[in-house]
Amino acid sequence: MRTPLALTPGAIRERIRQRPPMELITGDQGHRAISPQKTPAAVLIGVVGHDEPTVILTQRTAHLRDHAGQISFPGGRMEPDDPDPAATALRETAEEIGLSPAHCRILGELNPYDTVTGYRVHPVVAWIEPPFGLAPDPFEVAEVFEVPLGFVLDAQNHRRDSYDKGGLTRHYWVLPYQKRYIWGATAAMLVNFARLLNGAEAVLDPPP
Repeated sequence: MRTPLALTPGAIRERIRQRPPMELITGDQGHRAISPQKTPAAVLIGVVGHDEPTVILTQRTAHLRDHAGQISFPGGRMEPDDPDPAATALRETAEEIGLSPAHCRILGELNPYDTVTGYRVHPVVAWIEPPFGLAPDPFEVAEVFEVPLGFVLDAQNHRRDSYDKGGLTRHYWVLPYQKRYIWGATAAMLVNFARLLNGAEAVLDPPP
């Protein structure tokens, strides 16, 4: 799969640096939710430097209380000792999948993402040069896998889906990849990342 950009670490860093100023965004329910009460968190959007770059994702184990079985980026809640979102993302990634921070070159951050579950997520982008070893936490992570970045960049793979709950219709982003259903916050952040790299306006919640 050929990607349309020269996806070097420098090119990605420059796109992130030049991103337009934006309000906080959410891909859920067709609205932008801004609240100072959100719990800060960070995730790692890890771009693996294969000949055809990929993005690292995890599938959570089925017994977890929150988001069981869902596909996500490695990451989690910011702790008081974390100096910045990058430190949180690297710490959580090491804990969840055993990827050493020494293999991660931080390229920058995307705009924060507010989730409907009460978190303000800071997506941290890092370049990961292979080879590297992984040791997933079996309690949290059922599987670690990679999705071609070319697939993520292709807007034809960005779909909108919805369901009804409590009298409300929730609209959200989906990236169906092979037999996997990447949806919700993870899909929305991937759409945002793709639009940034493609030079498109990164608006995540168009009318359904």
